[in-house]
Amino acid sequence: MEGREEIKGSKPSFPLTFWEVAVASTMVIGIFLGLVGVYLTMPASDYSFLKLPRNLEDLQILRDNLESYTSDYTVQVLVGYCAVYIFMQTFMIPGTVFMSLLAGSLFGVFKGVVLVVSTATAGASSCYFLSKLIGRPLVFSLWPDKLSFFQAQVAQRRERLFNYMLFLRLTPTLPNTFINVASPIVDVPYHIFFMATFIGLIPAAYITVRAGIALSELQSLGDLYDFNSIATLFLIGVVSVTPTLMSKTKQ
Repeated sequence: MEGREEIKGSKPSFPLTFWEVAVASTMVIGIFLGLVGVYLTMPASDYSFLKLPRNLEDLQILRDNLESYTSDYTVQVLVGYCAVYIFMQTFMIPGTVFMSLLAGSLFGVFKGVVLVVSTATAGASSCYFLSKLIGRPLVFSLWPDKLSFFQAQVAQRRERLFNYMLFLRLTPTLPNTFINVASPIVDVPYHIFFMATFIGLIPAAYITVRAGIALSELQSLGDLYDFNSIATLFLIGVVSVTPTLMSKTKQ
């Protein structure tokens, strides 16, 4: 209870700074204008296949239909993809793993990784800002125990907070959705949140995007992360948090 009261007591009159408002507003306006541009420039056709994929079968249907548009309407497909991914991340809609697979299938490994990491970071940032404005009741209601744990860990690792946040992004220690909405509540600075998210998402994005190239061979999402992939992510995560552990040992 003391931890919760401390969080509530630190709430400012208006949670967002000028630059945070500027970044959030730019993303919202950019998404809106981008979608309007896509709508006005795409040819008249049957777009009933356009829906959020919920399984691999839906994803393969979406991929097969979008392939014919990607070469002739590359910009429109990119803008539409980015808008949907950011929207899903912002409002915590499940299914971004399918969007990551789609990026690999449509654009290849390098372009796909850049696209996924960029849009995932932008979406996580939007979720961060939204949570900073109105997310406190939701976080307290859904994850009270996780929030207390996260707050304590952030307080203990304040001097090397970037390393800890990077570790969280690299490993499944805490769900990414929870990290997005809880970080502003426990006063994780946005610049640390942003950098840890951008860098920490790269390994997992690479694994998923690479799998998207052989989308037709996937039988289930469980095929994405074998033992070697998970072990590699944990190893990278341990390396990222090593400086924090070493500093504690010296003290």
